[in-house]
Amino acid sequence: MHADLLVFDVGSTYTKLTAFRLKQGELEFAARSQAPTTIADIETGLANARQALAASGVRVSDEAKVFSTSSAAGGLRMVALGYMPRVTAKAAKEVAMSAGARVLEIISHEDLPEYRLEVLREIKPDIVLLAGGTDGGDQQSLIENAHIIVQAGIKAVIIIAGNKEAQNQVAEIFTSCNIPHIRVPNVMPTIHELKVKPAREAIHEQFIKQITQAKGLNKLLNIVSNKKVMPTPGAVLLGAEMLAKGTFQEEGVGDVIVIDIGGATTDIHSVLPDLEKLTIEEKGLVVTNEKQPSYRTVEGNLGLRVSATGIVETIGPLGVLAKIGCNSEELADQLSAYTEYLEQNPGHISQSPQEKQFDLALAISAIEVALKRHAGYVAQDFNPVMGIMPGTPVGRDLRRVDYVIAVGGIFTHGTLADKQFILAEAFKNPGISLLPLKPQFIIDEQYLLYALGALGPQYADRCGRFAKKYFNLKGNEHETN
Repeated sequence: MHADLLVFDVGSTYTKLTAFRLKQGELEFAARSQAPTTIADIETGLANARQALAASGVRVSDEAKVFSTSSAAGGLRMVALGYMPRVTAKAAKEVAMSAGARVLEIISHEDLPEYRLEVLREIKPDIVLLAGGTDGGDQQSLIENAHIIVQAGIKAVIIIAGNKEAQNQVAEIFTSCNIPHIRVPNVMPTIHELKVKPAREAIHEQFIKQITQAKGLNKLLNIVSNKKVMPTPGAVLLGAEMLAKGTFQEEGVGDVIVIDIGGATTDIHSVLPDLEKLTIEEKGLVVTNEKQPSYRTVEGNLGLRVSATGIVETIGPLGVLAKIGCNSEELADQLSAYTEYLEQNPGHISQSPQEKQFDLALAISAIEVALKRHAGYVAQDFNPVMGIMPGTPVGRDLRRVDYVIAVGGIFTHGTLADKQFILAEAFKNPGISLLPLKPQFIIDEQYLLYALGALGPQYADRCGRFAKKYFNLKGNEHETN
């Protein structure tokens, strides 16, 4: 079989390669391969992945187009400065959602200027999101924070994304001090509206520049056909959006959740297309709603390798073991030792039956915690300030979601019974969380969702048709596997 399209995913541990061919104008999966990522010189890992592909019998055509995603750089280190803490946190999270940035700190007017200065100097961010003030509202916080950034002396690119009336003055402050900055529309022009796309695109451009400068990663830009490298989580989210919302020619399948569990993080993406139809008033205040059509949360301390101890620290070793029906202090000690070993040896593949059971328990725990943090909940108490009564749904309501797609190494390898067990157990006890009532579990066994997201901008309709066939779904017709 030959391949016309190659999509790399350069991760911290492995470089994955997915190959497709265009048969009569339609996408057809050819094969996938992987090789250890070689951070010292990324080209070696790319070449090894291609060799592994060739060994599987796939011949890459001379005119093949190449695309790539990457999470190896770890994402830009971002600090957000704004006026109101909850609003700034909300905006920062939405802006960073698929742009390749990690929000390390949120600073507001409630923090003393000395503290803001100290945070900037300690974190040394790659990028600063400077927000604050709705259009026609507060201007002073944006100007004050600009002076603090100058005083901090950090080497960061500043995204000016606050009150539009204050942006000129802030830009002049940075220009006079030779601080690189980019102006974008206010991320929160009104109290009902978040406008994050321009800021997100600006950060994505900085992500690509960082990839270019990182050791060896510039080789990626030399081989990709579109001269872009997409952050891997962003590609997964784009793939989910394409499947849920549809494309120009292809109907979407409706509400979708994607669980993406890796060695370092557990990401939950949910796409609820009907929320696009809500009016501003129905959405409510930005700070209290989770009614945007696409939403992603990242649990940076819940991963199966680099962050394995974070899972144990979150619910305790016995809490993890309870997911597989164990209640042994001795096993709890062994689990803790195993997760500490994994953090030091992230490339380790479980060998013994006990290690495999530990991996199952860790995966169930990480997914359950991440899902409950992503989803809304049923209020248990009165909150007269927010106007909430007991029994009121608060936050993101996922109860009507039909399709849950599972992505990640543990879902690419292992037995089908283990994969189904992980998902069934993770959703078993929703408690007060607004989780799907009758989800249909779909496993991305070939790890193709990221590749479809990366190809989507150029091949949207073909990717949409392929995705529905691959996942055995039909637009607006809920078909069981």
